[in-house]
Amino acid sequence: MGKNILLHVTGSISCYKACALTSLLTKNGYNVRVIASEDALKFVGAASFEGLSHNKLETSMFGNDDPIPHIHLAQNWADLIISYPCSANTINRLAAGLADDLFGAVCLANNFQKPLLIAPAMNTNMFRHPSVQEGLKKLEGWGAKILPCGEGELACGTTGVGRLLEPAEALEYIEKAIS
Repeated sequence: MGKNILLHVTGSISCYKACALTSLLTKNGYNVRVIASEDALKFVGAASFEGLSHNKLETSMFGNDDPIPHIHLAQNWADLIISYPCSANTINRLAAGLADDLFGAVCLANNFQKPLLIAPAMNTNMFRHPSVQEGLKKLEGWGAKILPCGEGELACGTTGVGRLLEPAEALEYIEKAIS
């Protein structure tokens, strides 16, 4: 049986690429479970992630079969955790140690015992904002692997850094981190 990948998807126009990553992972023999933010589900529906991963989508610490999903997902199930795409909001929330949603609680429960990959995606000015840069440095200092952003045309119509890493490139980082 393949390794277990916990994929966190945030509300970004680029979250459609998370569907492609989910598909690549499952085709390569990985077991994938997806945690999606409410905003992510405004871009891509739960059925897409469930169909591609063959697992129920997770959105909350409450209302599922597991009374403590953050503990089980982080400590017992996942071999690797990746936030793809990871928004400015999520980067800053993780850097502040907030656990007011399932993914924040998973990250605290994991405490960098399993690899945590962060794939930023946002507008260039947002990416370059001091709070985001400091948050990324803090997370990296704690043990997270920060994946590079691409440069090019962004969804907002500008050109610059902040473009989400392509799914095939993210797969390469996952395979390297998990081996």
